[in-house]
Amino acid sequence: MGNMISRKYGVSRRYGVNLWGQAKDPVNSRKYPPGQHGTSGFKKLSDFGKQFAAHKKLKAYYNFRTSRQFKNIFVKAKKMVKKVGNIIDSFTGLLESRLMSVLYRSELASTIFMARQFVSHSHVTVNGKMVNIASYTVKPGDLIKIKKKLIHSNGKKESEVQLGALASAPYLKVGVCVEDKQEYYVIEYLRMPKLSEIPYPIDMEVNLIVEFFSR
Repeated sequence: MGNMISRKYGVSRRYGVNLWGQAKDPVNSRKYPPGQHGTSGFKKLSDFGKQFAAHKKLKAYYNFRTSRQFKNIFVKAKKMVKKVGNIIDSFTGLLESRLMSVLYRSELASTIFMARQFVSHSHVTVNGKMVNIASYTVKPGDLIKIKKKLIHSNGKKESEVQLGALASAPYLKVGVCVEDKQEYYVIEYLRMPKLSEIPYPIDMEVNLIVEFFSR
């Protein structure tokens, strides 16, 4: 899929949705697809087209680089159905359990792309050990730490950081600690969330993605 950062808003415009719920998303003012013939409007999609579009939107939302990585999460989710209860909750729960997703959902990283950068640049530790793999699976009870000064130097004001249990993500807890005279934000991953608890800005139509991968 290549680097999504340079064309992330193209995904929003391709499907006519504000994918990350950001005010600066061009889809808010240009409600038509990108490209030379975009002003002709959106084409009516077949059932398969709707499934494929839902798949593309969720894959872009979590900043997956390849479709194979995305499908591997679904395959893993199928093996967890008996434990979790249904494929939709196990699938979205695993997506939210990726380290970059946890960091993004904590609201310490303003975008999923910033969250990936924090992790890949070795700024994040899990249970005291540095982890630079953005797709690393976080387990309930894990503690994720990142330096406070790093968060604030990237534009997040201290007053904007919500400590304690987040209303938007009740499966996380954010606090502060001091180690070696350095202040850190600490995210505790409490549990795997259900779809109904995940604060998506739009309807991600996860049922269509399940149908897409189950063909």
